[in-house]
Parts: sequence; structure tokens; C-alpha cells
Amino acid sequence: MATFQYGSREIEYLRRRDGRLGRAIDEIGMIERKVTPDLFTALVASVAGQQVSAKAAETVWRRLENLLGSVTPQTTSAVSREEIQQCGMSMRKAGYIKSIGDAVLNGEIDLDGLWDLSDDEVIARLTALDGVGVWTAEMLLIFSMQRQDVVSWGDFAIRRGMMQLYGIDTLDRARFERYRRRYSPYGSVASLYLWEISHR
Repeated sequence: MATFQYGSREIEYLRRRDGRLGRAIDEIGMIERKVTPDLFTALVASVAGQQVSAKAAETVWRRLENLLGSVTPQTTSAVSREEIQQCGMSMRKAGYIKSIGDAVLNGEIDLDGLWDLSDDEVIARLTALDGVGVWTAEMLLIFSMQRQDVVSWGDFAIRRGMMQLYGIDTLDRARFERYRRRYSPYGSVASLYLWEISHR
């Protein structure tokens, strides 16, 4: 299983930049988070899993794999929206998945070309697709492309983790940005720990 790669350099940097985060890192230890290097697979999985529990998302994904064999632009285009929907998702999500497959096949988006773009450019390209918002694009940056400096304002668990870490009751955007800049250029590693903190 491929996992998000980081090590002592990133940890030492974050320890120096933020004492509280450093103590949390020492307490939690190394985190192994699965990554999905195939961008199309990751994109379809994230759309299918939006606003459902992890367990429900796994069930939907298994059914989708059973239907398609392997999840590719070609296989998603070869079936109907209704068939995708019967895997356990809304018709709207099924439509998004089909349209993403079609967009790749007809050249509207070049997923391989995303690797050469900046984070902001990747987000702009991905959010041009139906059903893909900023949060979904940011999760792909971390868990597919292993980009190093992503801290998502749109992720409630990240914000909750920050609030717990710093012992604050509210978190506005300006304060969030101050913390985000503090973690840079290793914001994605900080994000792994903020998620962990938020679930404690």
C-alpha cells in the first residue's frame, strides 16, 4: 500500500515552527495515510464518497469495481448513469462520474498534465469539472499527488483539529491563514496531524 511520504526533515521543521504541534507530533508518532497515485481512480472515489461515511464509501466503491472491472475513463463511459447509480449513489453523483470520464476521453482535461502544474492551477483545472469542488481538489493534491503544502480551510476536521490544538473556541479565516503560513512548506504533513488531533 502506498502511503503519504514524509520524514524527519518535515517533522523537525514543524517542531521548530510550532511548539504545540511539535508536542502533538511526538505524542502521535508517524502517521501512515494511504495514497492513490492514479488521478482518475482518486477523483471518482472522492466524488462517490462525498458526504457519506467511510464505510458507505467503501461499499459503493466495491460495487463500482464489480460493475466496471477497473475504474477508468473508458469503463465509466461504457456504462449508463443508471448502472453507476445502482452502485449506491445519487443520480447526480453518477452523472458527475460519467461526465468526468467523458471529459478525460474527449481531452477536456489532461490528468497526466496536472503533475506539471502548481497547486492553484491543479485546483482550477479540477474544479472546472462538474461535481469537483475546491475541497475535493485539495484532497487529490494530498492523497494522490502527495503535494507538500496543502491545509484545507474547507475541511471541518482540519479546523476542529486546529481549535483543539490551540485551545480556541472559534477560528476565523485570518487566524487559520496565520497557522497555515506557519506550517508552510509542509502544510500537508501538518494536515495529517490536525486530522488525527480532531478525532481524539
